[in-house]
Amino acid sequence: MILYLETSNLVKLYAEEPGSDAVRTAIAESDVVATSVVSYVEARAAFARKWREQELTAASYGKIKADLDRDWDSLFVLNLTDGLVRAAAEVAEKHGLRGYDAVHLAAALELKAAVAGAAPVVFSSADVRLSEPARREGLG
Repeated sequence: MILYLETSNLVKLYAEEPGSDAVRTAIAESDVVATSVVSYVEARAAFARKWREQELTAASYGKIKADLDRDWDSLFVLNLTDGLVRAAAEVAEKHGLRGYDAVHLAAALELKAAVAGAAPVVFSSADVRLSEPARREGLG
């Protein structure tokens, strides 16, 4: 199984939140963990918000940033291309999604097309507004 981690669930690996255990279990059951390159900036922004709102200490903020940097190369990262951006625009219009949410869904769909059924692609997101369109698009 290929697990596509949208940023909301990627963050759960580093900042303990409801659902963190389920994300870790899904990763353990996966052969490949993928995400979009935009997850990096979104995750760092989420960590910074948690620090500003005093949900993280300075030490824990530094640690989760370092942990993300350490783990980043172990992820299968889909880069932004003109084709992916155009597909994201179509997905945004079709499902009424925000920009980066559409990028995530389009990236997972691109990955699904690339593996052509060789492995199931499962979309992992804590965002219901994004998970439902992913389900409708056939992303487990």
